[in-house]
Amino acid sequence: MKLRLVLITEIIAPYRVPVLNALSTHGDIDLHVVFLSETDASLRQWNVPKEDIRFSYEVLPSFRLRVGEYNLLLNRRVCTALELAHPDAIVCGGYSYAASWQAAYWARTRRIPLLLWIESTAADQRRNRPLVEKLKRQFIEMCRGFVVPGTASTVYLRQFGIEEERIFRAPNAVDNGLFGAGATRARQDADAVRRRLGLPGRYFLNVGRMVRAKGVFELLSAYAKLNPGLRASVGLVFVGDGAAKSELVERAAQIDPGNIRFAGFVQREQLADYYALADTLVFPTHSDTWGLVVNEAMASGLPIIATEVAGCVADLVQHEWNGMVIPPFNVAELRAAMAQIASSDCRSQMAERSGQRIQAYSPAAWSAGMAKAVTAVCGRRQ
Repeated sequence: MKLRLVLITEIIAPYRVPVLNALSTHGDIDLHVVFLSETDASLRQWNVPKEDIRFSYEVLPSFRLRVGEYNLLLNRRVCTALELAHPDAIVCGGYSYAASWQAAYWARTRRIPLLLWIESTAADQRRNRPLVEKLKRQFIEMCRGFVVPGTASTVYLRQFGIEEERIFRAPNAVDNGLFGAGATRARQDADAVRRRLGLPGRYFLNVGRMVRAKGVFELLSAYAKLNPGLRASVGLVFVGDGAAKSELVERAAQIDPGNIRFAGFVQREQLADYYALADTLVFPTHSDTWGLVVNEAMASGLPIIATEVAGCVADLVQHEWNGMVIPPFNVAELRAAMAQIASSDCRSQMAERSGQRIQAYSPAAWSAGMAKAVTAVCGRRQ
């Protein structure tokens, strides 16, 4: 008999739908997903992919308020949704939502196993805030099991004294087939794609929100410090939008020679075109719990330049094997890594290694990890 799992998560994110679809087909799990909101339009411009959903779900009534850097999301009908779902186990995708705490207390009074799906790492800039850390510890104490995406989150949880047998790995994943096939098609028609999108012949690529915390200003500075001959032959393309865009555009206009393009926000289905024709993805984040754009780029067959604080790096990026790993905030090392990748004869080999490694980070692998966690806390063996 399948275990009834209720998974609580914030929004209907395009990159999460494939892994949830995979979990819904797992032989041990009867999945129901509770979304706290359809999306967060103030931060995200992506389409809500309801037509792709293959699992049982509901969206709770919600109220969202931003106070400075804090995002307050309040929901009605949390306990009602749980009562109607009759779960054997509950997974909360985070502890910072009021709904997660409601679910935790509801589960405790009914002795239903609670798991925390956690991506935090020791490099997370949100750490060392006394109130946040106190709340996190209290929530952790109510959980029977923990689901993490990789090495960095595992190490972080061990600092709380969590036993290894209570930590389960469900590797963060995207739809590798979507990006791999899209990149192959784009390369087969490279000239037409390049003309249609206005892309340089060669370019470094950055994908994500244009905010300081993503390291976009360090990237622009590093590009400006490259040898003028290299800048004349290799451009820089930013895909995304955000508060820093206007300042980036202003600074970019002062760099000569150079070919810097701002593509704006691009929906997931069109991203493979940008990945396919790039030399490398540059992910210079100051702090990131994972970084799914790295998965996307690797599935598209790209080398990666990433900072060591990105949660995905310990698992996905091996220095001078399929890319370069550098410290955050370090423009000199970022410039050197970009110059090395751009002129390296091993770039195609690095790209091939990225494509091979990312195959283990699939929706099916995530589904298997999540199912193993749920069956374990419910006292069953797979």
